[in-house]
Amino acid sequence: MAQRPAQRPAPEPERASRRSQVIIGVIVGLIVGLVISLISGFWLWLAAGAAVGLAFGSFIKPPVK
Repeated sequence: MAQRPAQRPAPEPERASRRSQVIIGVIVGLIVGLVISLISGFWLWLAAGAAVGLAFGSFIKPPVK
């Protein structure tokens, strides 16, 4: 069997791009939470949307330049 070449570790994204990714995630989460809370009349969707946006923004890896 042929051996696979050693893989290099993926380059880490810059700190500023990760920070902007988290901020964009929170903003999108707030907007989605606001829309859902306006539709349903339950204001806690705003906090839930912010939490989901924060989680999404921190888990997704921003593109490396």
